[in-house]
Amino acid sequence: MKNQSHLLKSQRFLPLFITQFFGAFNDNVFKNAFLIWFTYDVATKLNIDAHFMATVASGLFVLPFFLFSALAGQIADKFEKSKIVHVIKIAEIVIMIFAFVGFYFENIYLLLLLVFLMGIHSTFFGPIKYSLLPESLKDNELVSGNAIIEGGTFLAILLGTILGGVLVRSQNGIEIICTAVVLFALIGYIASRFIPQTPISDSSLKIGFNIFSQTCKIIGFAKKENTVWLSIIGISWFWFIGLTFLSQFPIYTKNVINGDEFIVTLFLSIFSIGIGVGSVMCNRLLKGQINGKLVPLGSIGISLGILFFCFVSNLYQTPESIISLGEFFANSFTSYLIVLSLLVTAVFSGIYIVPLYAVMQHRSDNKYLSRIVAANNVLNALFMVASSFVIVCLIALQLTLIQIFLTLGIFNIFVFFFIRKIVNQNLNRHA
Repeated sequence: MKNQSHLLKSQRFLPLFITQFFGAFNDNVFKNAFLIWFTYDVATKLNIDAHFMATVASGLFVLPFFLFSALAGQIADKFEKSKIVHVIKIAEIVIMIFAFVGFYFENIYLLLLLVFLMGIHSTFFGPIKYSLLPESLKDNELVSGNAIIEGGTFLAILLGTILGGVLVRSQNGIEIICTAVVLFALIGYIASRFIPQTPISDSSLKIGFNIFSQTCKIIGFAKKENTVWLSIIGISWFWFIGLTFLSQFPIYTKNVINGDEFIVTLFLSIFSIGIGVGSVMCNRLLKGQINGKLVPLGSIGISLGILFFCFVSNLYQTPESIISLGEFFANSFTSYLIVLSLLVTAVFSGIYIVPLYAVMQHRSDNKYLSRIVAANNVLNALFMVASSFVIVCLIALQLTLIQIFLTLGIFNIFVFFFIRKIVNQNLNRHA
């Protein structure tokens, strides 16, 4: 904890954290506000399926990670990173200003374009964010820095999702949201001005614009060091699990719990807060050491949490009519066990993910670090798309949602053995 409180007072870290926090916050305020607004106020009017629009919007946000990660990594390695962040944050302000125009004129195509542009914004910021950490922090601070970044990111996702959903349909909600996202983008830009300059990684780099060849090239950099590559696979698997839960919470709440939107928010909150708690716990347990000894523990904890979640979900008696948050907890003791199981899963997820990011950064060649982080983003996006595909396939096989979660938990047990046998040994051998 000492390291963490120290970092939050340090100019080496605090401006980057604030910049990252409000960037993630704005992403989720805008995306969720757009989807809620479209679903309830526009879909019927335009005769467009809301579920289809949600799928399109999610796809447009993820697509830039495939298209531009290689370019983003090259730019981050070739130029001074803090100056790139200034440009990215100015672009975010412009995007958020146009969001008001899109909402005011109910221009769906403009808003979808802005979702795509926010995806580009995140694509270019990601390699800089994770490569700045090892350049700005000492080795014994790297786990702490990653713990704060991960915890803050999920808190920003949670708060942004809630704010966007709650305010968009309130009186003057569009105006309030559009003003807020511009203000927060401005705060992010101001914070970015205080990010210290760092040495240029590879000033002689010639930037290539061929998407496919450059993507293969940055993945090649990541595979040079086996420890780094295994860490990236482990991180990507985390996002596979995380997206499965986050995307299915609304359906789980409706079909299994038969609860209202406030119960969905509760599950999102528990999951986000739990990952933050796990991140902090991970830092305290490792005491600043950069190794993967906690990764297998996190992996088996995730499986146990998911299996527990499936077990208590089967015990839950689904009411005949929709219930409120208060009624959910008054319904039975099983409700508390469902919340506890989600919390356990999320806490162990935080313990699992933080060391992998730290190891990836620490073991990478500084000359290629941003491009390796970009390769990680490509793999993360690929696993997230695979998550959606697997869910669709399992639904086609007529598996229930609880059975889908159970399948995920069982498969993660095999991932635990892979992690324990390869990742943990490899990381400790190089520690």
